[in-house]
Amino acid sequence: MKKRLAILTGGGDVPGLNAAIKIITELAIKDGYEVFGFRKGWAGPLRILRDREADNSKNIVSLTMESVRKVSRTGGTFLHSSRTNPSNVKEKYLPEHLRGKFESYPVDLTEEIVKNLKFLEIDTLVTIGGDDTLSFAGRLDKEGFKVVAIPKTMDNDVWGTDYCIGFSTAVTRGVNLVTAFRTPVGSHERIGIIEVMGRYAGFTAWYIGYLAEADRFIIPEINFNPKRLAKMLKKDREMNPSRYSLVVVSEGAVPEGGDMHLSGEEDAYGHKKLGGIGMATAELIKKETGVDVMFQNMGYLLRSGEPDAFDRMVAKTFGIMAFQQIKKGNSGVMTVIKNGKYAVVPISDISGKSRKLDVKRLYDPDEYRADVKEVMGIPMFGY
Repeated sequence: MKKRLAILTGGGDVPGLNAAIKIITELAIKDGYEVFGFRKGWAGPLRILRDREADNSKNIVSLTMESVRKVSRTGGTFLHSSRTNPSNVKEKYLPEHLRGKFESYPVDLTEEIVKNLKFLEIDTLVTIGGDDTLSFAGRLDKEGFKVVAIPKTMDNDVWGTDYCIGFSTAVTRGVNLVTAFRTPVGSHERIGIIEVMGRYAGFTAWYIGYLAEADRFIIPEINFNPKRLAKMLKKDREMNPSRYSLVVVSEGAVPEGGDMHLSGEEDAYGHKKLGGIGMATAELIKKETGVDVMFQNMGYLLRSGEPDAFDRMVAKTFGIMAFQQIKKGNSGVMTVIKNGKYAVVPISDISGKSRKLDVKRLYDPDEYRADVKEVMGIPMFGY
């Protein structure tokens, strides 16, 4: 009987996911595996009906050479995604066939996932995701199911790796958009405020602000003083012959004495929707300076479209590494770039941890801009 391998993508989409899915599928098929893709992240294996006559086509699909032939040319994930956390399922998110079977909620359905994977005779599961998706991959590993993980997130904050799929494309998009944003801001001699994604780590805001040469950039690692920032931006504008200034603000930035800008109910991983700090900062800056502002939330544009060359390369390499680990009989590992080199680390090592920007080495918290102390010996994306 052929061995069976399945792939799923969870959490936010990023460019490069399809490239990883494609190469894993191709290598596995050439080696005699049957390959499947779960739809909608962890929702796919959770919704499986353990009945040989049941139609599970909405939850799992057979992957073939033909079905993956063109997918790497586009961004996102053709398997789709979700924020499903099988260990914390609210009643309204229960699969239809499980409704009415529990007395209290949320409920831990890890056992259901394991049973469903075994019912489908999946030998190994490849999970591609960020902290949340990978945290449940670690849970499956503890339960004894074979899992190999690949890190992806435009925040680039997964513990244990210098780099996550999607980061390079997000930064490239951001730099291009900020550069283009200079046109209207400069034409009208205003102060421009750009909000970018980044919940707890400032990698995205720092790299975009640094490379696009914004006057200031605000990161989650350091609480900022909005009034002091306003004075800085007013002065930056006055010093600029074109009479404008720019600041990049991470969505997870927190003003001194304030809180993160959160809204809506918590998702299955305990996160509320982030966003709004950029607009709030823009309103305060206008009030403090008397200068008109332009606000732009880059939002999902940073994770949209096809992957750049670097993300294609890392995604393909991570995919190759993942299958090589499976071939060697290894599981419970995550592919990484560590100190500039490709490697693997135990999934258990990343549980409950997240990477932060090295503020002491890279950032001036008083001036809200880059201050790169030393670069000799630092690996690429090791900033």
